[in-house]
Amino acid sequence: MSTLFARAGAELSAFNDTLSVGGDLDMAVAAEIAAAGRRWLAAQRPAAVTFDLSAVDKANSVALSVLLEWLRGCREHAIPLSYIALSPALERLARLSGLDALISDPAAALSTSV
Repeated sequence: MSTLFARAGAELSAFNDTLSVGGDLDMAVAAEIAAAGRRWLAAQRPAAVTFDLSAVDKANSVALSVLLEWLRGCREHAIPLSYIALSPALERLARLSGLDALISDPAAALSTSV
């Protein structure tokens, strides 16, 4: 596992073909985590990728924004998306914001405009 970003109680790591975020993903670190994930996608170009946000402590729209930015990176580099794991709180937020269908079907997530 390699740590791509760690600061202010948030961490982004990569293991095999999975990007994992944990801790408190807030506005202070979201842009840097999104950018670090995009750089990893561009450099690694995995055969397929999984996004794991199941260890994100607090549900907020910033976490979903990071996810959407990574989806754009996948689409840009033609990287298939295997799975998206969200914490229960993020799942509720995705449902409230109307993104649950997008997240539950990774193939559709990359074929729609994100």
